[in-house]
Amino acid sequence: MTTKQRYDGVIAWFSEHMPVAESELHYSDPYQLLVAVILSAQCTDKRVNMTTPALFEAFPTPYHMARATAEEIYPYIRSISYPNNKARNLAGMARMLCEEFGGEVPSDLEQMQRLPGVGRKTANVLGAVLWQKEVMPVDTHVFRVSERIGLTTRSKTPLQTELTLEKNIPGHLLPLAHHWLILHGRYVCVARAPKCDECGIATWCRKYASDHRQPKTLKI
Repeated sequence: MTTKQRYDGVIAWFSEHMPVAESELHYSDPYQLLVAVILSAQCTDKRVNMTTPALFEAFPTPYHMARATAEEIYPYIRSISYPNNKARNLAGMARMLCEEFGGEVPSDLEQMQRLPGVGRKTANVLGAVLWQKEVMPVDTHVFRVSERIGLTTRSKTPLQTELTLEKNIPGHLLPLAHHWLILHGRYVCVARAPKCDECGIATWCRKYASDHRQPKTLKI
């Protein structure tokens, strides 16, 4: 199977069976999504969604959060991974957002990465979800699934995976494909025991083909 055939098959299957795929983070505006994505680093969306209601009640706008110290933010996110670092990042992010961007999340992804706690992946998530930008955010699920099924080959870094996927997936589908791969990795192609018998894209999966290859018979 060629790489193009694999991409074509995977894209066609998801287009038919998952025409709508969205972030599982709960948010009502760009500020809330930015906060949620910062909190989601090395943490589950489920845990973030349990945490953000009280956080947003206490700090409903970036201006409210900008007036808070990291110590005041910490109690609301203490159940999140790395709460001390994230509290400092949220406080710094909110201050810069208010001082330099008028309290509005910038749609320019390079400018967004100036905000404390915002790296390339976070900026790409905001770009894809909010503005349908033709970018591919790569988290652990996207990185793992892409390599396992054969969309990438021996990819060493998230950036390598990102560039390979962006090269092979039509640009207008990238924001949707990002969610396809995340949700597939979260519920089907899980890390330790992938549910291959339930997988709709097994036909195009490199690992599935390898695991189910028939042994060659020895001719005597």
